[in-house]
Amino acid sequence: MKISYNWLKQFIKVDWDAEKTGDLLTDLGLEIEGIEHYQSVKGGLEGIVVGEVLTCKQHPNADRLKVTTVNIGADAHLQIVCGAPNVAAGQKVPVATVGTTLYTAEGEAWKIKKGKIRGEESHGMICAEDELGLGESHDGIMVLDNQYVVGTAAAEIFDIENDEVFEIGLTPNRADAMSHYGVARDLKAGLLQYEVNVELITPSVSSYHVDTRSLKIDVDVQDKEKAPRYCGVTISGVKVKTSPSWLQHRLKSIGLTPINNIVDATNYVLHELGQPLHAFDAHKVTGNKVEVKTCEAGTKFTTLDGVVRELHEDDLMICDAEKPMCIAGVFGGIDSGVSENTTNIFLESAYFDPVSIRKTAKRHALNTDASFRFERGIDPNITEYALKRAALLIIEIAGGEITSDISDSYPKKIEDFEVRLSFENAKKLIGEEIPREIIKGILTSLDIKVNNVTEAGLGLTVPAYRNDVQREADIIEEILRVYGYNNIGTTEKLNASISNSSRFEDYKLQNIIGNQLASQGFYEIMANSLTTPKYVELSEQLNADHNVTMLNPLSNDLEVMRQSLLFSGLEAVAHNINRKRDDLKLFEFGKTYHQYSENREEHKHLSVFVTGNKTEERWNATTSPSDFFYLKGTIETVLQRLGLNRFRSAPTKLDILSEGVSLTLGKKTLVNFGLVKKSVLKHFGISQPVLFADFNWDNVLDMAQHNKIKFSAISKYPEVRRDFALLLDHSVSFEEINTIAKQTEKQLLKNVNLFDVYEGKKLPAGKKSYAVSFTLQDKNKTLTDKQIDKIMSKLQKNFESKLGAELR
Repeated sequence: MKISYNWLKQFIKVDWDAEKTGDLLTDLGLEIEGIEHYQSVKGGLEGIVVGEVLTCKQHPNADRLKVTTVNIGADAHLQIVCGAPNVAAGQKVPVATVGTTLYTAEGEAWKIKKGKIRGEESHGMICAEDELGLGESHDGIMVLDNQYVVGTAAAEIFDIENDEVFEIGLTPNRADAMSHYGVARDLKAGLLQYEVNVELITPSVSSYHVDTRSLKIDVDVQDKEKAPRYCGVTISGVKVKTSPSWLQHRLKSIGLTPINNIVDATNYVLHELGQPLHAFDAHKVTGNKVEVKTCEAGTKFTTLDGVVRELHEDDLMICDAEKPMCIAGVFGGIDSGVSENTTNIFLESAYFDPVSIRKTAKRHALNTDASFRFERGIDPNITEYALKRAALLIIEIAGGEITSDISDSYPKKIEDFEVRLSFENAKKLIGEEIPREIIKGILTSLDIKVNNVTEAGLGLTVPAYRNDVQREADIIEEILRVYGYNNIGTTEKLNASISNSSRFEDYKLQNIIGNQLASQGFYEIMANSLTTPKYVELSEQLNADHNVTMLNPLSNDLEVMRQSLLFSGLEAVAHNINRKRDDLKLFEFGKTYHQYSENREEHKHLSVFVTGNKTEERWNATTSPSDFFYLKGTIETVLQRLGLNRFRSAPTKLDILSEGVSLTLGKKTLVNFGLVKKSVLKHFGISQPVLFADFNWDNVLDMAQHNKIKFSAISKYPEVRRDFALLLDHSVSFEEINTIAKQTEKQLLKNVNLFDVYEGKKLPAGKKSYAVSFTLQDKNKTLTDKQIDKIMSKLQKNFESKLGAELR
C-alpha cells in the first residue's frame, strides 16, 4: 500500500523527515518496505529557465528551422536553433540549458548537448509542453506570460509537486489503516509516546446541504445481510472533465492514473478515508430505482474491463429496475458508469459483508482497491460521512448541486466491542509492568474508550472499525505496539526446561536423515501442498474422487491437496532445468492428503529426486550420469542409518515408474523407487531421465521404533576373501547368488559382493560373466586353507547344481 507523505500531512501536521516518520510507522506495526521520491514532473524542471527570444531569423540551410538569440539572464546570450513554427522575437519561453536532462513520455532520459544543426551552432533548446512533462501539446514551443523575469528557474513558476511515498507492507488484519486517515490516526498515537501532541485534522462536511430535491432515486436493499448499510445521493449538473492538477498529483503519487474528475474524486476519498464509493450515470439507472440484491445463477454481466462474466447466485449486485449495473463492492459495469456525456450522477457509499465480497472477488478473479478494503472490513460508521465528503469534492471540481436527500439503509447498527483488560495479564504477556496512566493514554489515543477503572483492570469499548481487536490479548498487543517493543527490557538470564522425549521423535529422525542427504549433496525443497486436480490423470493409481478439494481455492492450479509428492517435485525439477541447472539432487519431507468417503487421511512421505550427473564437471575427474544404482545406494544408506537392514526387495507396483523396486519390512512398504515414466516427464516438459524415490515416512518411523540396535566386538582375527568368475545364463540375478551363498555357509560367510559384469563376443550366446567376491571370517580363530577350500567347494557345487554356473 502506498501512502503519500504530503497527503498524510493534510491530516496531521508533523515536521519530521520521511525517514524518521517511516521508522515510527514501522515500530507501530505499519512496516515501511521502502520510501520513493515522487515528482509530478520527472526531473523537477531542473536546468529549465525562463528565456526571452531577442532575435529570430530563418536558418540559412533549412526551410523549417529558425536561428534564435535567447537571453536567459547570463553574461552571454545563447544561440539556439529551433524548429517550432510559432517561435518569434519578444517571446518569454522555457529554455533547457546545456547539460539539462529531459524525459520522454515513456520515462527515458536524454541530455541537452551543445551541437550543430545544419551547420549552425545550438546551445540549448526552447521547449514544448510535452518535452517538459507539463502537457501533451507538441504543436509548438510553450510561450510564457511576459510577467516572468528572465533567468527565473521554471520550477518556481510551475506547480511542481515533490513528495515522499511510503510503501507499507500492511498485514491483512489492519483494515483500519488502509487509508491516509487511518495511517495518520496511528501516527498521532505514536507521536504521543514522544510527547509530540498534534491534532488529527479531518475534512469538514459542515457545508453539506441539499440544494433541491429534483432527482430522487429510490433505494431498495433486498439482501440486508450482505449489505448491512447502504447510502446514496444524487448530484445534478456536473461537468465531466480533467481533474485539477492538485488532485492528479495526489493520485499519481500513489500509482493511480487519473481518469476524470468524478471517478478521481471517488478514488481520492477511497484512499483518503478508506471508504470505497461508486458513481453511476443517473440517466442510465432505469426506473430511477436502485436495488441491492442477488441475481439468478448464470446471469450474464459485462464489467468495466469488457469481460462478460457469469454471475453466481450468491454474488451481491447493484441493479436498477431492469438489469444489474455493478458487482457490489468489487467492480462496476460497462453500461452504467460515468462518461464524458454524464451530467447527473447517483453516488453510492456502502458497507458490505466482508465474507460475501471476498468470495465474489475470488470467484471472478477480481482484485480491486474497493474489494481489497471491503473484504477485510471497513468502518461501518463512516459511510454517510464519506458520502458527504465525496459529494462536496465533486461539486468543488465538477460543479453541480445536490438534488436529493441521502438514502441511508442501516436497519441493524453494527455495535462497538466490549472488552475487559486485566493489568496482571498485561504484565504477564508484555514481560514487564507498564504504568497504568500510560496504558490508559495509549488506549484513548487509539479511540478505545475507557468505561471504568478498577485496581484489577479496565472496562473498554473498542470502535467497530477495529475488527481485529476483540480479545484481551488484542488489547495488550495494541498497547505494546504503541508503547514500543524496543522499550521492553531484556532479562540477563534465560530459563528453559528439558523435555524428556523419545529419540525416535519424528523431527529428530527427520533432522538426522535431512542432514545425511544434505552431506551427500542433496538440496531440500519445500513445495506447496495445494496443487492442480489434473495431476491425478497422470496415474491410474490416483483417483480424482480421493482429492481433498478447497472450498475457496486461490486459483485453478491450487484447487486440491496433493495425493503424491512426485508432481510438485517434478515442477521444481522442470523449473531448475529450464534455468540451465540440469544436475539435480533434491529431497522433500511432506504430506499427502486423501478423501475416503467421509474420512480424510494424511500421510508423511520423504521424496528423493535425482537427475543429470552425479558430480559437477571438473578438470581432474570425469563426470558420470546418475543411475538407478546411485539412487539405490542413497536409499539404502538412509535405511541403514535408521537401523533398517533386513528389508526385502520386489518389483515396484507404482505405475508412474517405468522400472523400479519396492523395499518392504514385514508387511509394510518402506520405499518405492525407480525411473519416472517418460509420459509423466513429458507433461512437465522434462526430456532427461529422472529417478524418484518415495519413502512412506510413517512406516519408516514405525519400523525404526521397533528396531533393536545390536552390536558386537570387532574380531581380532583376519578376514579372508576369495573370488569366483561365474559363467551364468542371462536370466540369473545377483540376488539368487547371494541367497544361495548365505544358505550354504551361515556361520563364516560375512559378505558377498558383485564387483564385475562382462557380456561380450567371447562368451556363448545367452551367457554373462559375474565376478563375485566372498568374505569369510571366524570370530574365534584364524581360518585355515583347508576350511576355506572346503567352503568354496561347497559354494561352487551349489552354484553349478542350482544355477547351472560354470567357473571361468
